[in-house]
Amino acid sequence: MSPLIVSGGCAAVLLVAGGLATPIGSWYKALRKPWWQPPGWAFGPAWTILLGLAAWSAAIAWQAAPDAAARQSVVILFAVNAACHFAWSPLFFAVRRPDWALVEVVFLWGSLVALLVGLWPISHFAAALIVPYFLWVSFAAVLNRKIVQLNGPFG
Repeated sequence: MSPLIVSGGCAAVLLVAGGLATPIGSWYKALRKPWWQPPGWAFGPAWTILLGLAAWSAAIAWQAAPDAAARQSVVILFAVNAACHFAWSPLFFAVRRPDWALVEVVFLWGSLVALLVGLWPISHFAAALIVPYFLWVSFAAVLNRKIVQLNGPFG
């Protein structure tokens, strides 16, 4: 099976799972948010584009990997990132703990740094495709921090 189909399928599963784990209800709507938060409708398209780029990156890195050990590293890096990516939404929305999500986003951010560093020697282009995802998560972490600051304590 094509690496692009596999990685694209994984990205689609992550998008659907993330959407299901993100109940936007009255609790979230009642939170104070900074004036610079993007409108709610922007998050779905942003994540779709970012995870599409990540899937493309994974396929390129898989094909560019010089040997089985490098391919295994690519799989591990993306699997860790997917786990970190998925963990954030339930913490923030379902458990209603933006403070815990703020701690978790550090791991998500770290998984993206690991992807950038790990992919660079395999394919500069694959690593470059992760940069928008890294920048968005960096922005999301600042937004998460501001929401905690405006609304805490939680629990």
